[in-house]
Amino acid sequence: MSRARADSSETSACAAADARALAATLQVKSVDLAGPAAATRSTGYVLGGISPIGQRSRLPTVLDASALDHELIMVSAGRRGLQVELAPADLLRITTGSTARIAR
Repeated sequence: MSRARADSSETSACAAADARALAATLQVKSVDLAGPAAATRSTGYVLGGISPIGQRSRLPTVLDASALDHELIMVSAGRRGLQVELAPADLLRITTGSTARIAR
């Protein structure tokens, strides 16, 4: 899951996501977090290291619009404890993601 860093504080985007807003953005009835086995199987990454970049099956990436207020954000780099810092626009380009107001 992704993390955005502003100054010295970090915010987990997953923990602050509004499921209804995310479902509306994706134009689906509802969304829920995948279980551990399903998350590992669909992404190809171990739990704690799931990256939005380079997944086995490309999943939709939605970044809260507030991330665009930051020059750089951090996302998992595919291993536990390993993160990559990049511009929000670069993450959106790499993942063909979108932005929406999905934070609570």
